[in-house]
Parts: sequence; C-alpha cells; structure tokens
Amino acid sequence: MQWTDLFYIAGPLVFSLLICLFAFLKGGPAERIGAAVILANLLAGLATEAFIRTQLVVLSIDGLTAVVLLVLAVRFASLWLGAVMLLYALQFGLQAFYLVMERPRDVLHVVINNVDFFSVSLCLAAGTILAWRRRARLAGERAAVSAAATS
Repeated sequence: MQWTDLFYIAGPLVFSLLICLFAFLKGGPAERIGAAVILANLLAGLATEAFIRTQLVVLSIDGLTAVVLLVLAVRFASLWLGAVMLLYALQFGLQAFYLVMERPRDVLHVVINNVDFFSVSLCLAAGTILAWRRRARLAGERAAVSAAATS
C-alpha cells in the first residue's frame, strides 16, 4: 500500500469527521442531529466494510439513514437537509443497482459513493455555517434592541 492509497482512504474519512465535529460545535439543533446521523452512518459503514462486507447491509444502513434524515428534514425544513435527501436518494439507488444486478463493487461504484458522501458532508458544512451566521446575526440584533431599550 502506497501513501497515496492511504490519502484516498483516510482523506475523505478525516474530512467527514471534521465536518461532523464542526457541526457539533457550531451548528444548530438540526445540524447537530444531522451530524450524529451522518457520523453513525459513517461508523456503521466502516464496521460493515471491516466485518460483514455485504451489499444488503450497506443498502439497509443507507436506507435507515435516509429515513432518519427525512424525519429531520420534515421537522426543520432546512435547505441543506433537502439537498442531503437528494444525495441519499442517489446513494440508495447506487446501492440498489449494484445489489439487484449482482455486480461486485468496482471503481465506478467507489467514485460515485465517495463523491456522494463528500457532497453530503459539504451540505452539512453549509448548513452549519448558515446556522452559525443566523445565530450571530440574531445575537447582534438582540444586543442592539436591548441597548436601544436601555437608552
């Protein structure tokens, strides 16, 4: 195994973990719950790859994650969650295609899977930044109102 192989394996993993940490630290309730769900999906996927290695389990994990995120999207009605739902639909379709066609995972599967999950992480980061900015703006407005009230 070369160092470049490690970069392609560990790079996206570390990126997703850092985005989840960012969401836990700076996000609102939707972003924190979303980060927990995405982190659980990531860890379940890693455990599946290490121990079970069956496409049906991966399909089930992605389906369960999509259902939980759908409930979260309905509850919070956030744009980033809508984008994540579309990305999980792509992910679920990819897993179902490979399962039904009984195709072994190949380079195309790996590339689509990684780009999709990278995009999910980017959506979580965007949602976290927006929630963080919204909270800062509201705090500034509250400070201005309280300063005007005391004057």
